[in-house]
Amino acid sequence: MALKSEKIKKIEKIPYKGYLYNLTTASGNLLADNILVKNSGGLGTPPHERVIPGMIHRADGGVLFIDEVATLSPKSQQELLTVLQEKKYPITGQSEQSSGAMTRSQPVPADFVLVAAGNEETIVRMHPALRSRIRGYGYEIHMNHDMDDTEENKNKIALFVAQEVIKDKKIPHFTRDAVEEVISEAKKRSGTSGKLTLHLRELGGLIRAAGDLAREEKKDLVESAHVLRAKTLARPLEKQIADKFIEQKRKYEVIITKGSRIGRVNGLAVIGTETYLSGIVLPIESEVTLGSSQKTEIIATGKLGQIAQEAVKNVSAIIMKYFGKDLKKNFNIFVQFIQTHEGVEGDSASVAVATAIVSAFTEAPVKQNYAMTGSLSVRGEVLAIGGVTQKIEAAIAAGLTHVIIPKSNMGDVVLSEDSRKKIKIIQVTRIEEVLREVLDWKGKTNILRKLK
Repeated sequence: MALKSEKIKKIEKIPYKGYLYNLTTASGNLLADNILVKNSGGLGTPPHERVIPGMIHRADGGVLFIDEVATLSPKSQQELLTVLQEKKYPITGQSEQSSGAMTRSQPVPADFVLVAAGNEETIVRMHPALRSRIRGYGYEIHMNHDMDDTEENKNKIALFVAQEVIKDKKIPHFTRDAVEEVISEAKKRSGTSGKLTLHLRELGGLIRAAGDLAREEKKDLVESAHVLRAKTLARPLEKQIADKFIEQKRKYEVIITKGSRIGRVNGLAVIGTETYLSGIVLPIESEVTLGSSQKTEIIATGKLGQIAQEAVKNVSAIIMKYFGKDLKKNFNIFVQFIQTHEGVEGDSASVAVATAIVSAFTEAPVKQNYAMTGSLSVRGEVLAIGGVTQKIEAAIAAGLTHVIIPKSNMGDVVLSEDSRKKIKIIQVTRIEEVLREVLDWKGKTNILRKLK
């Protein structure tokens, strides 16, 4: 028996050099090595009777990943819930050559681990029963938009740069200085002190743009200068719109960068999405007139959103605090966000609004080479805002020489040395500091004493 077993093992090791034939019968059944396989969908099967397994069936025993899960129709989400519960589902639909008839098989195994992705809006648009199933039997995880600015994570960004180069197969590798420039951009796009962005897709676009510039120059390595140029070359639409906005407003003197004006302030704002913000200069004007109502009112125009409208109302507390005794008559205080066709939302213009109103009320001119941003509490505290780096860059691009920001945002500023030389950054904690800095108080020392 032992000899026979050894002979069998030797025979099994001999490679088969022939061919394996699969023959289909006229009925569509398959003959594979003389074994009849019925309903195989062979060559003789009419197109409308063929069925092709879907992704839920191909994922059986593995993982099914669905991105933007809320874009599925409610019916599809309900069917997905059924699959998760029963772990099987019929194959339905037509093949690519189908004549149009719908086919449906018996339930086919579809047991998989579901990984679904989406954004905050997904929670509202997702089928309640499907979400309940995920929440009850799985995990809901809110992904981070950034990571800590540590040496380990900087090395991960460097590794990502190398991966993008290898994936592209055309662009050269990056020098150390070029990688550090990419890391600097990751800091800026995070918008938070001590953080690096995790929106790597956008960083990948910057890497490829820099690589293309190096290729054009026939360089063996991508240098930091290529990355800096790529930031200008590979500008997202939001950045292009912001640049055109500033160019047009300067052309028609909507943005004023010299001299001083009563009731006019250069505010700062951002446009774009969470993954990429671009700053713009937002001119704001105020005028005070005698009113006919029984109380002083602040009237704001410029397509303001709800948060922006509430921010303007909060400014009235500051005005009443310092000038309430002077408001013996009823006034109408007008605030205009100039040429804001796209509308304004958020409260980061509160400091600029308060400054414009105080200037109009006291007739103390505002220095036009200043820009400012900051949220304002009803007690006069200047609070942190978002997109501070992008806003400062917009002020630089517009030719302004000074910018006022909340002191709590100073750690979030990520600027190159060259950019820092072009503008003076003034940190403030209260509105009184802003007013003393940016208004020209000549001949109005009695009012200035109130602010102390």
